[in-house]
Amino acid sequence: MRALRDLLNAKRKEMLQFVEQLVNIDSGSYTKKGIDEIGLILKAKFEGLDFIVDVVKQKEYGNQLVIQHREAVQPHILVVAHMDTVFPEGTVLKRPFKVKGNRAFGPGVADMKASLVEIFYAILCLKQTGQTGYKHVQIILNSDEEIGSPSSSSLIAEKAARKKYALVLEPARMDGSLVTARRGCGQFKIDIIGVAAHSGIEPEKGRSAIEELAHKIIAFHQLNDRKKGISVNVGMIEGGSAVNTIASHAAGFVDVRITEKRQEDFILKQMKKICAKSNIPGTKTTLTGKMDRSPMEKTEKTTMLLETIREAGKEIGINITDTATGGGSDASFTADLGIPTVDGLGPIGGNAHSEEEYLEIPSLTERTLLLATVIQKLSKMNEKPNSD
Repeated sequence: MRALRDLLNAKRKEMLQFVEQLVNIDSGSYTKKGIDEIGLILKAKFEGLDFIVDVVKQKEYGNQLVIQHREAVQPHILVVAHMDTVFPEGTVLKRPFKVKGNRAFGPGVADMKASLVEIFYAILCLKQTGQTGYKHVQIILNSDEEIGSPSSSSLIAEKAARKKYALVLEPARMDGSLVTARRGCGQFKIDIIGVAAHSGIEPEKGRSAIEELAHKIIAFHQLNDRKKGISVNVGMIEGGSAVNTIASHAAGFVDVRITEKRQEDFILKQMKKICAKSNIPGTKTTLTGKMDRSPMEKTEKTTMLLETIREAGKEIGINITDTATGGGSDASFTADLGIPTVDGLGPIGGNAHSEEEYLEIPSLTERTLLLATVIQKLSKMNEKPNSD
């Protein structure tokens, strides 16, 4: 892999300039124009490497890209990354890309503009050094991961169906660890209808939706079980119309995290049970929402894939560690299909989703070399006799 390393070292400046170009385009999940602009840039880049880029057009969200080399036949490695960020339009104008020491800053610099650059240069360098691993890869670049992948989850599941490995390019943890387990997550809303009344003149005629919501919040939070990895959080509430009026409406917005797929039925039953009971007679509660992503559980197949990645790391001088995290990602979709999946293969960064989000610049070429090496190793494994 010396040729790969030398080529990547020669392209460090070029790679960072590409990160800067992408960071300086607003591409929040609802900024379709910016996401599509990034998609067109990447489309042109990959087409320049003789790749076929299918644009899966969307009306509401940014378009999705499905990419593979024109000589690829049933590629068995799926690489997944997203083009959207959590930041609203106008963020780039306020704080564009900047470099300070060995770190780069800017909206989405680590999560995950740098990963998009990593994928392209991993493929480019494999091709330019005479390797063939790029012919065994299919890439999905989606546009709505940060809001639960509402338009792309089915695309990911469809393309993942016949794959043997899934590599997801969320940023590596701050200590460089990859991610082999994630909690499942869901979003729910508690809607409560009460009866309005003047709180001073005839409060007895009212039925407070806010009071009922308070009971529901306490009951929901009692479902938390840290030992089992279950988290339930009512993170936002709204309701009422005036301080001297018994509230006729209130709502709570709930985030749910689970560690094991079997916990999903239990938590849904408990939430429905809580909402079926009225603590304040005369109020009515409706629960809506769903689990957006199943848990990504570390399996024996995941461990085998991780070992291959560790071997690749040793070849290039990187010690690979892994961890579990509570955040969700598209890795849950591939893992849910039973496909060996490892996440966190992007460059190292920190403070994601904040104004202090950063990229460790040296990790950009390092992790690109790792990705290229892993792709090449997995492609050779597929060529072995009797492999499955």
